[in-house]
Amino acid sequence: MKNEKKNALTRQQILRTLRQNPSLLERYAVKKIGLFGSYAKERQTGRSDIDFLVAFKQPTYDNFIGLSRELENLFGKKVEILTPEGLDSIRVRGIAESIRKTLAYA
Repeated sequence: MKNEKKNALTRQQILRTLRQNPSLLERYAVKKIGLFGSYAKERQTGRSDIDFLVAFKQPTYDNFIGLSRELENLFGKKVEILTPEGLDSIRVRGIAESIRKTLAYA
């Protein structure tokens, strides 16, 4: 069994990597990007995906998919992207509030 803790990304590493790659965010017209979920709470496991809330300047399909693929390549993990509109459409208020409380912006 491999040591997942040794190779695990941390919240700070993810945020630092995003800050160090402004051209990636510019390429996909990202206005603002935040981390939420297990990595933001520092409760991730080896199977956790990385959850991002992304506000796009130009919310196109190509920007959404392109950013998702690039982030997966950058971090070597599955990535889930939620937009502010998607967050607003979550009907269970407790879930949306939990996301908002754990958001950490890059």
